[in-house]
Amino acid sequence: MKTNRKIKVVTLGCSKNTVDSEVLLGKIKANDQTIIPDFSEALADTVIINTCGFINDAKQESIDTILNYVEAKKNGKLKEVIVMGCLSQRYKDTLLKEIPEIDAIFGVNEQTNILKTLGIDYKSELVGERLLTTSSHFAYMKISEGCDRRCSFCAIPLIRGKHISRTQEELLEEAKSLTSKGVKEIILIAQDLTYYGLDIYKKRKLPELVSKLTEVEGLDWIRLHYTYPTGFPLDLLEVIANNEKVCNYIDIPVQHISNSILASMKRNITSTQTYNLLDKIRDKLPDAAIRTTLIAGYPGESEKNFRELKDFIRTFRFDRLGIFTYSHEEDTPAFNLKNNIPEEVKQQRAAEIMEIQEKISLEKNRDKIGKIYKVIIDRNEGDYYVGRTQYDSPEVDNEVLIPTSADKTVKVGKFYQVHITDAESFDLFGIVKDL
Repeated sequence: MKTNRKIKVVTLGCSKNTVDSEVLLGKIKANDQTIIPDFSEALADTVIINTCGFINDAKQESIDTILNYVEAKKNGKLKEVIVMGCLSQRYKDTLLKEIPEIDAIFGVNEQTNILKTLGIDYKSELVGERLLTTSSHFAYMKISEGCDRRCSFCAIPLIRGKHISRTQEELLEEAKSLTSKGVKEIILIAQDLTYYGLDIYKKRKLPELVSKLTEVEGLDWIRLHYTYPTGFPLDLLEVIANNEKVCNYIDIPVQHISNSILASMKRNITSTQTYNLLDKIRDKLPDAAIRTTLIAGYPGESEKNFRELKDFIRTFRFDRLGIFTYSHEEDTPAFNLKNNIPEEVKQQRAAEIMEIQEKISLEKNRDKIGKIYKVIIDRNEGDYYVGRTQYDSPEVDNEVLIPTSADKTVKVGKFYQVHITDAESFDLFGIVKDL
């Protein structure tokens, strides 16, 4: 007789890990096990920690989380701790040596083995089924696994392996399945979206995939994350421009703008090429929100290099921007370079970039006052309904705050026309214009 146990899956790191956990949870639920939500304080028999091993801060968070649950196990609050994901893929032997209380440990592509350890069936007929942990109206959809890029600072290819695209047929079926469950917004994710299709179709197929997804009934928004600049398929811009379902939103991580740093990073693109690509995107999609990610304190980043980066931010005026401090990762090409930028300098440079961006964001947000935008409501929090426009991705971008006192009939997961009444650096305020 199959044992019913209480299982909690704790997800750390990026949205790609979120998808992996959701797939695992789908299999667990299909086997009639009791799932304890990640945020719940309720006791579980088994805790599965899906770890991140990308940069130092993420690795430390993963280790601290493992140690916290190991301590809970020692205190009799749970029976077993299972570790999976990127950190365990990269440091399996070290983790088992340093934290022997871990009951089982698995890498990034071992869900079948995890299920065997739990004593439950894989159920191959449920491939693609997931138990969503996001709000029910949006979901991430991973279109490929791994990465063929060899950026000098990045450990992802070491962890996730080579790029493997999923077929368009499989992705379309998943999109239909998600929308049948009430999902209105699908966020396409991968290590590199723009590489999609080169391995199985011998051609970049992201524009074609996005076009086909626009035909999925019930899907309102399609959002693109992680579009690598080198080899960016310009015909994708036509697809975005001509399809209302595709959000006017481009996430394009440029990392730096100095030629010497870009060369050392092995980004295979120059400063001039970066500017030209961004200008083409702005010319074709003048209304689009362009998001980027940068690295501060890469080995050898001089004051001149950093001034170039600041000038670039002031000149281009990204709509959205995130920045990491450089993390010196073993087994990456950059690990052979001298990590010569002190941590406090890295942090100061990152802060300077964000100070510049905060002013840009405030100016751009103030320009929205008095205008009306289509907004999806993500949640009710305190005195506000919290929503987003098509120009904002969940958890990382601006939010639209609507006073609950203004209208009690607003529903989470629904779209509304919202009149913007005020703005801060990273938040908009508004009222629902019509219902």
